[in-house]
Amino acid sequence: MLLDTLNRSLRDLRISVTDRCNFRCVYCMPKEVFGGDFQFLEREQLLTFEEITRLARVFVTLGAEKIRLTGGEPLVRRNLERLIAMLSSIPGVDLTLTTNGSLLAQQAQALKDAGLQRVTVSLDSLDDAAFKAMNDVDFPVAKVLAGIAAAAAVGLAPIKINMVVKRGMNEHSIVPMARHFKGTGHILRFIEYMDVGHTNGWRLDDVVSAAEIISLLDAELPLEPVAPNYRGEVANLWRYSDGSGEIGVIASVTQAFCRDCTPARLSPEGSLYTCLFGLSGFDLRARVRDGASDEELARAIGRVWQVRGDRYSEIRSAATVHLTKVEISHIGG
Repeated sequence: MLLDTLNRSLRDLRISVTDRCNFRCVYCMPKEVFGGDFQFLEREQLLTFEEITRLARVFVTLGAEKIRLTGGEPLVRRNLERLIAMLSSIPGVDLTLTTNGSLLAQQAQALKDAGLQRVTVSLDSLDDAAFKAMNDVDFPVAKVLAGIAAAAAVGLAPIKINMVVKRGMNEHSIVPMARHFKGTGHILRFIEYMDVGHTNGWRLDDVVSAAEIISLLDAELPLEPVAPNYRGEVANLWRYSDGSGEIGVIASVTQAFCRDCTPARLSPEGSLYTCLFGLSGFDLRARVRDGASDEELARAIGRVWQVRGDRYSEIRSAATVHLTKVEISHIGG
């Protein structure tokens, strides 16, 4: 059955398989919070691969068509290819993964062999200084580019490249990024800097709007709009006028799309979040481990989904910025 609420369907399931990462992105700063002594989840708190797969099957009965593995950084989860093989056995599911790319070159073939279909790679600049300022890493852009090349070589395509844009840090990289990926077959997506979590010191002044991004690009690389592929697609799509590819812009700050949002998010310890900006999750792990049947799990998920009224991006204000929201490192993007 397909669940609809406020004209929104449950179409996507995003599964965070780890709260560990090998870099601190612009959303997970400051270092004093996510430093080397940060307390991550104990193994027994994490959902097992069998529990993840079972819940994924239940979500598919409720309308989920796409499963995306996220993190943290999913490629640091041991034996991830075994989970991918288990999830790829679910009929009719588009199985993808989002990664920072630092481990992708070594793992691309194994991921493909296990049944992964596509990858999305986070890359905020081609300039090492800007990249490291955004992400506080000790590896170069070249390592991420090598991962993208390896993923393309084994057929994990089309590859999406996500660039978060923060004023004063990497807006100068917008056009160079577009030029670099133009004509490659990869889809570059620019993302407005969002106030996910509550530790990254977000300010509205730091946001480079979608309109500004498109204006910068169109002045040098003429663009024309593209119709969305389906209702609820998060990115506004544009194609290069010369036919050499397309880009996307995700504008959840300046052009909120709450009423058409379709993803459900499952955290590493088994909590269901109905919004990227959620304040709390709904515990599914306890129900799984207490012996709930698939039908009981489906009813529990359905009840949560049917009553959700999430519209944080529509009501964003000075009063909401400092809410204790779940961190993106915990539930993924």
